[in-house]
Amino acid sequence: MTLRTFGLATLLSTTLALASPAYAVTEIQWWHAMTGANNDVIVKLAEEFNASQSDYKVVASYKGSYADTMNAGIAAFRANNAPHILQVFEVGTATMMAATGAVKPVYKLMAEAGETFDPQAYLPAITGYYSTSKGEMLSFPFNSSSMVMWVNKDALKKANITEIPKTWPQVFEDAKKLKAAGYETCGFSTAWVSWAHIEQLSAWHNVPLATKSNGLDGFDTELKFNGPVQVKHLEKLIELKKDNTYDYSGRTNTGEGRFTSGECPIFLTSSAFFGQVRANAKFDFTNAPMPYYPDVEGAPQNSIIGGASLWVMAGKKPDEYKGVAKFLAFLSDTDRQVEIHKKSGYLPITKAAYAKAKAEGFYNDFPYLETPLLELTNKPPTDNSRGLRLGNMVQLRELIAEEFELALNGKKSAKDALDSAVQRGNQILRQFERTASR
Repeated sequence: MTLRTFGLATLLSTTLALASPAYAVTEIQWWHAMTGANNDVIVKLAEEFNASQSDYKVVASYKGSYADTMNAGIAAFRANNAPHILQVFEVGTATMMAATGAVKPVYKLMAEAGETFDPQAYLPAITGYYSTSKGEMLSFPFNSSSMVMWVNKDALKKANITEIPKTWPQVFEDAKKLKAAGYETCGFSTAWVSWAHIEQLSAWHNVPLATKSNGLDGFDTELKFNGPVQVKHLEKLIELKKDNTYDYSGRTNTGEGRFTSGECPIFLTSSAFFGQVRANAKFDFTNAPMPYYPDVEGAPQNSIIGGASLWVMAGKKPDEYKGVAKFLAFLSDTDRQVEIHKKSGYLPITKAAYAKAKAEGFYNDFPYLETPLLELTNKPPTDNSRGLRLGNMVQLRELIAEEFELALNGKKSAKDALDSAVQRGNQILRQFERTASR
């Protein structure tokens, strides 16, 4: 070899060494639906994990609303381009479970990767929603919440209301006082009409939403939310809407700004609304458990969770799955769970994180962040309050909202609207059964 040749060879080998790292970082794609302050939490979690080790890099990508994100993930799987981790809202659980071959159950993932994983370490009120009847966790609970009643304390003071209402009759009465005190367009309102007035209402009063433990014990379920409690509740809403004591704020959470702006002084929506309330409310606020009807025996029962979980998609390489497992273990860390809870308002998913936040006295200063936890654990869950697992739940919620709107606008009676919603909903469930792969 000549000196010239040796020199070129040395230069080439040095250039290649500089251009190629000793190992390749494995990317983990995470598709999510978080916006605003909660998107910031997602980004920071990915950055912290990436900085904690050098083998894997989590890439978080916003894909739109919950429904959009789930649909994008399913479409990507069919095109052999699915992310490793897909955030799916709780009502998409049945759809994901039915997608045989599209997902890798979390309990299998963690076992195969050799990561420490104890299902008993997580809050059962949360994990039960995402587990089989044997307690096997299919997805990883991530941003869990429940519905609470947000209250403008300054508005109550202005209306000479001295106590936060606990029952629905008290809410109705106080909403009228608030209207008289100047809140003319809205005494109280709610987001997520189906979640508030059908799903949570039914669980909180221990009445069935559907047979088969609201679908948790099998897909072949029949809807039952046209019972006396649900009909009475809708009848009252129809009556109160006539003068805006109750005012409708839409099918999803797009109307939540009516609370932070001060327009609606009592507003039922997710406990995860905390970040937006803290950032935007210019008044003294708090929240309280959902109201209940005192004449319903056993009420209040317990609430059910909202939010979403992380599903691991099938078809990935073993080393990629190891990275996913490490990331889920990273998310389960007690201190990290406490931090997520404090910043986002979402619930701590582990018993240890809840106990630590409580021991630190955190809820003495921020009692409204414990409200959803107290609701979820108010009483041991029953077949009516364990949760729900119904196919095509996005479509079900849409048709329930349609029927509610017809009733609120005087086009149907409460009973006719709920009877129609049940009949139409059962047809959707039967369609889901026919198309779902088992």
